[in-house]
Amino acid sequence: MQRKHTPWKKSRKFGDVYGGRTRPKIADNIFNRCHDLDAPEGDRDLPILLQDNPSRDFYFPISAVEAQSALRELPDYDVSGITHIWCRRLRKKEYDSCSQPLAQFVCGSGVRAIVLYPWSRDRTRTFSQVSDQSLLNEMRRLDFVVAKSKGVWSVSATEKQLRLFYINLLFHEVGHHVDWYYRHFSAANRKATEDAANQYANEKSQEALGALDRIQEFRSWDA
Repeated sequence: MQRKHTPWKKSRKFGDVYGGRTRPKIADNIFNRCHDLDAPEGDRDLPILLQDNPSRDFYFPISAVEAQSALRELPDYDVSGITHIWCRRLRKKEYDSCSQPLAQFVCGSGVRAIVLYPWSRDRTRTFSQVSDQSLLNEMRRLDFVVAKSKGVWSVSATEKQLRLFYINLLFHEVGHHVDWYYRHFSAANRKATEDAANQYANEKSQEALGALDRIQEFRSWDA
């Protein structure tokens, strides 16, 4: 990983945050968590792949390499310029509190990074509240088991369902990249940018299935 050689100052703005299907907060420290990504040098192959160890309780349904493979299903002009794919570790406290989204697109200072966060190894998750019902609707569409009891939502899924869900998350963030690059909507218009990213991912549903088939095939070779 490329890291800056000068101390980070909290007052310095790294860039803009999009996606994640939850509204970013200052307390999220997204700038602090991603500030150590430098703009790649001109001769680097892109995207640069970064994969953290997610800890024993969590895992990434798709790896950074598999995410890169999935991007090959999309038009070159949609993914050109994405500099990093980062499968980034979460602390258990962050995961349990649902204070962090499942994915984000971060841009600024020559960096356009898609960040994917891990899922629980038991393939379940609970939400005390869901700020964006489109997230649950997407899970239902992929046949997740979605239930609500005493005000708490819970979801569970198979391994294959989670892989497809993460490919869709990846494509959703590509939708934010496309919107940022062509600037269809103001960054202040969060609903419009989210709707555009959702529409992009929905339009690429067949490409997502193609990416899943490729990943499933590669994994069967390693079994």
